[in-house]
Amino acid sequence: MPRLEETEISRAILSSYHQRLTNRLVNDVLIVGAGPAGLTAAYYLARKGLKTTIVEKRLSPGGGIWGGGMAMSEAVIQDDAIPVLEEVGVRYKHRDAGLHTVNAIELAAGLCLKAIQAGAELFNLTTVEDVCVHQSRVDGLVINRTMIVDALPVDPITLAARAVIDATGHEAIVVDTLRRRQLLPPSAATEHFGEGPMDATGGEAFVVDHVREIYPGLWLTGMSVCAAMGGPRMGPIFGGMLMSGKRVAERIADALA
Repeated sequence: MPRLEETEISRAILSSYHQRLTNRLVNDVLIVGAGPAGLTAAYYLARKGLKTTIVEKRLSPGGGIWGGGMAMSEAVIQDDAIPVLEEVGVRYKHRDAGLHTVNAIELAAGLCLKAIQAGAELFNLTTVEDVCVHQSRVDGLVINRTMIVDALPVDPITLAARAVIDATGHEAIVVDTLRRRQLLPPSAATEHFGEGPMDATGGEAFVVDHVREIYPGLWLTGMSVCAAMGGPRMGPIFGGMLMSGKRVAERIADALA
């Protein structure tokens, strides 16, 4: 084996990463959160030819998928979401009562792979500090390194987009940024922020039916829908997340067209 120069290894990482980041300073769609809804949205948006970038604050994308239910790596999907699984090539096993199980590791890895292969870009260990608002429209994100933001006074950088998706789950951090500044019009996000008690049937429908542009340029998907609109949580079932991600991708693609 020829000698491997340590500095050339570093050069390859630096050159490649900064080329990727520079190429994504301006986007069609920015997605905050690489959970099941965010990854699904990224897959469908990128497949439509939209320049789509995901920022994820954790080291590993996939959100709550990895833990399944109570740290058991099995995820439950209902009949309605099976077409999404089949489209991304994730295997599933039929159970009773219209339910199916998937290996949670395969689901998380499969969604990541398909989103990136479709053309989406994903930056992990990247957190959102703030949003950019011009002429009463969200048109960008203020980002920083996850391990820096609460530890050191280091200034962030910004990314721009024609549309931003809050897919941050229970926290709904992008919506909350506007809510705390009292920029949102009167709605559930200002009156009943945070999801209600568990109701699997109600929650699975809510995250799909209430996908919306909650503020010009800012869209909701996944559990962020329930957190911002006061819907119920649904527990360890993920079909609604997948369908919610697909729904927001369809609506944004129509809006940007």
